Amino acid sequence: MKTAARFAIPLLVIVAVTAWAMTPVVDHLMTGWFRSDVEMRSRLIFQSVQETVLTHMAEGRTRGLDSLFRRIAMDQRVLAVGLCGPRGRLVHASRAWPARVACPRGDPAGVVFTTAFDRGDPLLAATFPLVVKGRPAGYLVILNDLRFIAQRSARFDLYLGIGLALLGLAFAAVTILVARVTLRQWVRSMKDSLVTRTPLPGEQVAPEIAPLVRDLRKMMRDVNFLRGAADSIRIDWTAETLRRAVADELPGAEIMVLSNREPYIHNYQDGEVVMQRPASGLVTALEPIMRACGGVWIAHGSGSADHELVDAADHLKVPPDRPAYTLRRVWLSDEEQDGYYYGYANEGLWPLCHIAYVRPIFRATDWEFYVEVNRKFADAVVAEARTGDPLVLVQDYHFALAPRMIREHLPQATIITFWHIPWPNSEIFGICPHREEILAGLLGSSIIGFHTRFHCNNFLDTADRYLECQVDREHSTVSIGGTPALVRPYPISIEWPPSALVGQLPVEECRKTVRDRYHLPDTMRLAVGVERFDYTKGIPDRFHAVAALLESHPEWIGRFVLLQVAAPTRSRLPAYTALQTETAELAEQVNRRFGTEDWKPVILVPHHHEPHQVFELFRAADVAVVTSLHDGMNLVAKEFVAARDDEQGVLILSTFVGASRELLEALIVNPYDARAMGEALHTALMMPADLQRDRMMLMRESVRENNIYYWAGRMLFDAARMRKRSRIEERIVHAGMSKIK
Repeated sequence: MKTAARFAIPLLVIVAVTAWAMTPVVDHLMTGWFRSDVEMRSRLIFQSVQETVLTHMAEGRTRGLDSLFRRIAMDQRVLAVGLCGPRGRLVHASRAWPARVACPRGDPAGVVFTTAFDRGDPLLAATFPLVVKGRPAGYLVILNDLRFIAQRSARFDLYLGIGLALLGLAFAAVTILVARVTLRQWVRSMKDSLVTRTPLPGEQVAPEIAPLVRDLRKMMRDVNFLRGAADSIRIDWTAETLRRAVADELPGAEIMVLSNREPYIHNYQDGEVVMQRPASGLVTALEPIMRACGGVWIAHGSGSADHELVDAADHLKVPPDRPAYTLRRVWLSDEEQDGYYYGYANEGLWPLCHIAYVRPIFRATDWEFYVEVNRKFADAVVAEARTGDPLVLVQDYHFALAPRMIREHLPQATIITFWHIPWPNSEIFGICPHREEILAGLLGSSIIGFHTRFHCNNFLDTADRYLECQVDREHSTVSIGGTPALVRPYPISIEWPPSALVGQLPVEECRKTVRDRYHLPDTMRLAVGVERFDYTKGIPDRFHAVAALLESHPEWIGRFVLLQVAAPTRSRLPAYTALQTETAELAEQVNRRFGTEDWKPVILVPHHHEPHQVFELFRAADVAVVTSLHDGMNLVAKEFVAARDDEQGVLILSTFVGASRELLEALIVNPYDARAMGEALHTALMMPADLQRDRMMLMRESVRENNIYYWAGRMLFDAARMRKRSRIEERIVHAGMSKIK
């Protein structure tokens, strides 16, 4: 009985649902048929009485019209007949004409059928033009009663339901009989095939269930793998984990990175070649991935000695100590650099996406160089590709057009574009004069990644507003021409454990070294900020916060110092040179106002620091100040947390950076409010050691679990699923084409 019910009940439910779903369709068809029949009858009536009506109208014989209208209304479908004047006023009508129904609007060119209602009953008004000597003389209106349609539909629905119910019962009976026999055979075969014992020699699976058994066995293996992978996602994402995951999920995949900034720069210094690691969150994030997975990194060769170290193909094996991947350098002329990088990218897109109240500048010549350089780098990717379906990781706002350009030559490539800066709302992005081209270029990607869901939503809104595309918000995709691009949040992070932490002295020794370097007593409380000299980083606002702290809490005068390290960048742009001048002057003002002969509250160090030097500063600090006015993620905050293996120190973090969504135990501040930031500094300096430890432990756990390998793993797993799905679709299409041939 249970088996019978298991088959019969769903089948009967399906039949019932089918009947319910078919009823509106059938009703619609029947209504259309009956209405067409009524319309045809109305036409026939009009054709038969048209001349008579015109004659009576010409002779003014209303009695003749009464007699004619009575005869027409004898038809069981006709309710009433009326004569309307050229201006739509009822001139004459049969007695049954409803008082609430006015003359419908007619058309001198032909018949008009409209629906009217009298006390809720549907009527079909057929309005025929009466023409005398080429001019409209009025309209003959035939009102048809449509109530019979509903009555007939109800009877038909009843008969249809009874018929489907009987048919469903018959199907259910046959299905139950067949299912019981088949189910017993399948259960017996499945039990014999899925047992854990080793199959006997020559033992084979029944042919009818062999594909199912094979798929089930594979699914069981996949479930076991995914379960293990899911466990490791949260606790054990390392370089080796990522390397194994790529080997398993993307076997043989050719991995390529495209970015403007290169991970290793070679410059001449005092006649010698010196290698430098750039102060870039992008490099900090991607370099460990390339060391783990290998591949080719294509970037602009910007160093003065970069030409000297590459081979004939502009290749260089890196890192220098343990080569793991290839750096391909692309060369740009000074004009290209000025137009593409300093112009369009950093005077246009950078201020557009960072709401820091610097006006974006868009020049036509800059755009031409931006297109040209994007094409040059896209061609480099195509030239370096050894296969037709490489996995290309396009980085940041410098290459918004490159994904579409790469797709033109490598249609099977899996292209992941990660936008490292914020994406503004659609209204702000509308300022860009090339918004459609930028969006179309990015949508050449297979996957588009942002730091936060908020930025993803902004992108979806922007695409929906400015492009003719299909936006699926449930699955977070944007499709142009039927090809979807997946839009996902991937909060970027740093490697764990950080390589810059290797070889670091204990925290107490770091504190002593840094204080001796800057001539600070051991009792001096130290806050550290490490940034590039950029107007989005809010460095002047920090100095105002220091002034607010010393005003409100003068007890910190002579006992507190902010050490601000700022690496010069983009110094050829007026906004950046003005920022450096303003920052130096503001630091001097604060120092003159509050400082003494042997103490200055602000120490500004406008020099680049290597990663191990930055970590030394973080380990020596009591407080880290990361108060960008607007930022995508800001990895400096996570580097400070990673540097503090002593679980001490306080992080002051801007609410306008992506890291504030993860490092909730930091002191979250509004960088535009100097007084509130001053109070946050006071709170940080007064925080007890045990509370610092509790907060730092939670933040370190977050950074450890959500490290750079986890970030890369999520993107690569999404890419792997996309590639597998694409391969299956290709096989299906190929099989279909083979059958057609």
